Amino acid sequence: MTKTQELGPLEKLDWDKGGGLLPAIVQDAGSGAVLMLGYMNREALAATQASGRVTFLSRSKGRLWTKGETSGHFLKLKQIAADCDGDTLLILAESTGPACHKGTPTCWGENPPQSAAQQVAFLGQLEQVITQRIATRPPGSYTAKLLGEGTRRIAQKVGEEGLELALAAVAQSDQEIIGEAADLLYHTLLLLKVKGLSLSQVVVELETRHADIRAGAG
Repeated sequence: MTKTQELGPLEKLDWDKGGGLLPAIVQDAGSGAVLMLGYMNREALAATQASGRVTFLSRSKGRLWTKGETSGHFLKLKQIAADCDGDTLLILAESTGPACHKGTPTCWGENPPQSAAQQVAFLGQLEQVITQRIATRPPGSYTAKLLGEGTRRIAQKVGEEGLELALAAVAQSDQEIIGEAADLLYHTLLLLKVKGLSLSQVVVELETRHADIRAGAG
């Protein structure tokens, strides 16, 4: 069984309310984007937990259906949780391709509405892309070029971008400030990865400082 949140005995879920089916909302474990909605019966839930691939009860096919069994775009199970009434499931998953059969990232199109939290979560996706660039060093990649110039050059770029952001804040437009801030964030993420560090470690540090401030220590 995949490492998921334990639901407890299936009998605790309210299967009767929906005639043996529970709606299952699938959310991207990285970005927080809502990918799709399906329905599970007891067998589909058990198959999902056993295989680590999100499996539904297809009402049109009249059988269990593993997302991606035709396209190859599976949903890798990360976590499952039931709601307060036990009649709806929330599934966190990692998508290996477009979640929608129409080829879009979600069943709500190319650019579904995003919450502020989802937009911030994009930094995690960017960190993953940087990790891939470090591993593969693709020709023509700006990231690969900086990597070839070494850590000292990357650190220098962080300093340059920080200065450019400060100057933009004094004398340039809001859009130029946003652009410089984006440059600084990117180069900071790259420097962290080169040093073997991660964005999550920075977040933990910020959370610790926040807790100290609330406790009156800062």
